[in-house]
Amino acid sequence: IARIVDGSDFIDFKPMYGVSTVCIQAKIYGHSCGIIGNNGPIDPNGATKAAQFIQLCGQSKIPLIFFSNTTGFMVGKQYEQLGMIKHGSKMIQAVSNVDVPKITFYIGASFGAGNYAMCGYAYEPDFLFSWPNSVTGVMGGEQAAKTMEQVMVASANRKGIKSDEVKMKKQVKEITEYYNSQSDAFCTSGRGLDNGIIDPRDTRKILEFILQTCWEKSHRKLSPNTFGIARM
Repeated sequence: IARIVDGSDFIDFKPMYGVSTVCIQAKIYGHSCGIIGNNGPIDPNGATKAAQFIQLCGQSKIPLIFFSNTTGFMVGKQYEQLGMIKHGSKMIQAVSNVDVPKITFYIGASFGAGNYAMCGYAYEPDFLFSWPNSVTGVMGGEQAAKTMEQVMVASANRKGIKSDEVKMKKQVKEITEYYNSQSDAFCTSGRGLDNGIIDPRDTRKILEFILQTCWEKSHRKLSPNTFGIARM
């Protein structure tokens, strides 16, 4: 972020709260903007912080920039008791309803509901670009393979038979390779799931063009056609 914003100068919103989710207010080529990034999975505090930050940007009419690098929301009994579903839904609701330009960059992993919360393709950001190293999907290849392995073991146990270790390892390998190939940035971009792959070093330049485009859109006065069209 320091290499993208003007003068490496920014304000970190609640830096000691929900530290795995970063909310920044800064300027890029003179345009005020809010930036949301990840340092890992989104926890209840991070989701709450992001939801409030998104609402504040909406009130101030400040464009939002999402740098998506998360494997999703935290899971497990502990986080469910802390209200992960409730706080996560607040963040997703804020992303869905905020009425400002939304710009998303896939810069690392972008999996599961974390993709939604960070304004992924399904949430129709105004612009969406990927870095070459990014991966996108329901879950990672290793997680998908592990899940299927658990399903196969449970199925064998219910039937009272011993699971085939050789067959299982082969299937785990195939699932991992398939998921990884489908979540690769070049695969997802080739399917039109973003606006293109960019060189990470060009991120600031691209943001200059995008923010200027968004500014012109909001300040351009349209003159609608108020009369009928007749055949000449």
